[in-house]
Amino acid sequence: MSNLEQQFQESVKRVEELTKRPSNEELLKLYALFKQATEGDVTGERPGGFDFKGIAKYDAWQSLKGKPREEAMAEYIALVNTLLSIYK
Repeated sequence: MSNLEQQFQESVKRVEELTKRPSNEELLKLYALFKQATEGDVTGERPGGFDFKGIAKYDAWQSLKGKPREEAMAEYIALVNTLLSIYK
């Protein structure tokens, strides 16, 4: 496992240390970066109807299409560090 992957896994665990809930926008960014880092580009159909949460998550992930896995990991780590400085 690379150093970046180790830092990423540690950041995934450190998110649990947040004592206050980040904004919906911040949570969507975390979700999208995590999915891009772990699964790559979004797959499947965009949710429809009244699944507003599903649509927002899909769109956030879709917005990162083409971003390299390592870049998504680095951005996730940076975002977790920022959120911990605000919400811990």
